[in-house]
Amino acid sequence: MNKPLMILISGPYMSGTNGEEDAITKNLKAMEDYALPIFKKGHIAVVGEWLAWPVIRQAGGDSHSSEQFSEFQYPVAHRLLEKCDAVLRIPGESRGADLEMGKAKEMGKIIFNSFEEIPDLNSSL
Repeated sequence: MNKPLMILISGPYMSGTNGEEDAITKNLKAMEDYALPIFKKGHIAVVGEWLAWPVIRQAGGDSHSSEQFSEFQYPVAHRLLEKCDAVLRIPGESRGADLEMGKAKEMGKIIFNSFEEIPDLNSSL
């Protein structure tokens, strides 16, 4: 593999949080913490929520409990997945991440189960 990949980071977001904003923020940070290391390996990372929230807000949603959040969160992530080359599944139980992994497999996407599996395109420079 010698081309940069767009890698969707998939992991817990709402799972295990009981809707508590601090816990949700912590889960989002756990996904975002992979963005720079993935970039340093020569790829670009994305998180579905980065793209879902503008859609949710434009539709009138303002919280994780809004009907717009429920309506748009997964569809945005699934459309994003179509554009990605690969998925990194980070640790933690997550119904949404499990759905994404199933879709990624159906689409024939590259699946990474750990950061270490991602090829380092810069190691040959």
